[in-house]
Amino acid sequence: MHITRKMMAPGLRLMGILYRFFSPDVMPEGMIRFSNLLMKKVVSGRWMSRVSRMEQCAVMRPDGSRLRLCICRSRKPLAGQVPGLLWIHGGGYAMGVPEMDAMFVNRLMKAGDCIAVLPDYRLSTEAPYPAALDDCWLALIWMKEHAQELGIREDQLFVGGDSAGGGLCAALSLRARDTGEVNIAFQMPLYPMIDDRMETPSQQENDAPVWNSKNNAAAWQMYLSGRRGTEDVPAWAAPARAEDLTGMPPTCTYVGTLEPFRDETIAYVEKLQAAGVRVWFRQMEGCYHGFDIIAGFSKPAREAATFSQEAFRQACEECFASQRDEAE
Repeated sequence: MHITRKMMAPGLRLMGILYRFFSPDVMPEGMIRFSNLLMKKVVSGRWMSRVSRMEQCAVMRPDGSRLRLCICRSRKPLAGQVPGLLWIHGGGYAMGVPEMDAMFVNRLMKAGDCIAVLPDYRLSTEAPYPAALDDCWLALIWMKEHAQELGIREDQLFVGGDSAGGGLCAALSLRARDTGEVNIAFQMPLYPMIDDRMETPSQQENDAPVWNSKNNAAAWQMYLSGRRGTEDVPAWAAPARAEDLTGMPPTCTYVGTLEPFRDETIAYVEKLQAAGVRVWFRQMEGCYHGFDIIAGFSKPAREAATFSQEAFRQACEECFASQRDEAE
């Protein structure tokens, strides 16, 4: 799937061309590690926003190591308890820090009152699957158990994320449904990275800017310890492999028509709808992966923001899921 300049939405062409010119198809693992080190030194702990403020805490993993959490609260006073949003950053499971997703958290806070928890989960350069999922699960359980003191409604636990964060969001919802340990009221996996098999047309030799077939394959290999595309990959690692999505929470997502994740996102949405799950979904014409991040000034990015904000506003008003201990 060769992506030409003319196929891109007008507002995305310049950034797409520049990104293609300056960014390698596949970033060497050494460069990824250096990039992560730089982000942890420069970005971690910094949250400059007029919408929200951030505090940090840490929870203990079973092995005794610490998982850093960023807790973001609105700068305006909140009346009573509000939804809790566990937001998971993207980066191909291999890169990133929570603070880089401030845009998404602030956007949603403008649409509906919430308190967000962002986990600094282990990346595949540190530990492969299931380390990242286990960290996000630990953060979700912590958010549930500390909902009262955080000012979060226990019946409105939301999860969301972009790209690989969207994949972890979908995986968390599967794990929650399968184990019954926590009830998620709403999920927002934006252009999620959920299918390691890469068999769909949009994944075939896709050379779009930002994220293409080559770096997608490399990222999955790292995350799955070389098991990409084999039968030895569970649905909690690659949620597209789940056939029955009955019992999943109401879902909002969007995806660009030019990006590798287009087909797997559409298939995921169709499975949700077939299972009777409420879905807000939109395909963004002429958009490549991460368009709303690198070209946030563009018309498509503004449309995506408005779409997700409206869905989030509705979810805050209409989506609830009581926890098991409450029901009993």
